[in-house]
Amino acid sequence: MSDLSPALNAEPLSQVERVVDTFTAPSKTFHDILRNASWWLPFLISVLVALIFCGTIQKKVGWERVYENILNQSPKAQQRFEGMAPQQAAQAKAIASKFTAVSSYMYPVFGLIAAALAAAVLMATLNFGLGGHAKFSQLFAVWMYAYLPAALKALLAVLALFAGVGADSFLIQNPLGSNIGYYLGSDVPLWLRSLGTSIDLFTIWTLALLILGCSIVARVKRGSAAAAVIGWWLIITIVGVGYAAIAA
Repeated sequence: MSDLSPALNAEPLSQVERVVDTFTAPSKTFHDILRNASWWLPFLISVLVALIFCGTIQKKVGWERVYENILNQSPKAQQRFEGMAPQQAAQAKAIASKFTAVSSYMYPVFGLIAAALAAAVLMATLNFGLGGHAKFSQLFAVWMYAYLPAALKALLAVLALFAGVGADSFLIQNPLGSNIGYYLGSDVPLWLRSLGTSIDLFTIWTLALLILGCSIVARVKRGSAAAAVIGWWLIITIVGVGYAAIAA
């Protein structure tokens, strides 16, 4: 069981200190969540980063090109468009491009939904499966802070676009070369690219933060938290790879 004394004896952290400590001393942030499960600042950061990220894509790449690049990753999808009349294909691509843009700007909202689902699943796993004592609100906050590295990844992708990454090679679902899948060509099977994309430096960083945070707020051993977090990540990864194999 995790020691609660750091949370009881340490000075309360401000929201800004929590964000900074997530990168420099994450245990302080997660112990402070035991005191107060507030998560508004990570959410605000995700909104601002999403606006910067999407605005840069709109300026440097264009949503039509973004969708074309996504389409080029799936031979089956390309075949469906090739079977359409030219005007019908153009209309379908225009609608899909707009949907891609809108859904990208709404990423922070989807992030809240994902955080709620993840917090519920982790609470059930940690409390009922591993004898933990975490509250939903605490695990929700842990998730929001643990995903701050994703905001850093998006900002680095923005810098890469300004540094000259070509529009034709930009993939919104994998915008930065921090994983193996980024370096695999389109001739590599889609399922293998999906697997390679899952092995990402920022994903590993996030998993490490989730393990630490879950261990602290659920008051379970680090190994138990790792089993829960990595176990669910493996399940999600396997499902994603399987879907890619079917969709290819």
